[in-house]
Amino acid sequence: MKKVVIDEAKCKGCGLCVHFCPKSALAMADRINSRGYHPAELVDEASCISCGICGRVCPDAVIEVFKP
Repeated sequence: MKKVVIDEAKCKGCGLCVHFCPKSALAMADRINSRGYHPAELVDEASCISCGICGRVCPDAVIEVFKP
C-alpha cells in the first residue's frame, strides 16, 4: 500500500507539497493532467516518513497520507 496517494486529476500543480516535504519524496511530474497542470507525484516512497505535511499544505485537499 502506498504511503501517499495524490489525486493527480485534481492537482493544480502549485508545488506546495514538494516545497514542504522534509524528505524530498515528492516532485512535479513531467506529464500534464487533464486540467493542464503538472501534478505532484511520489518519487521516493522509501524516504517518505508519512508525516502528513504534504496533505496539510495542499490547498485543494488532493493528497491522502497513510501511516504504516
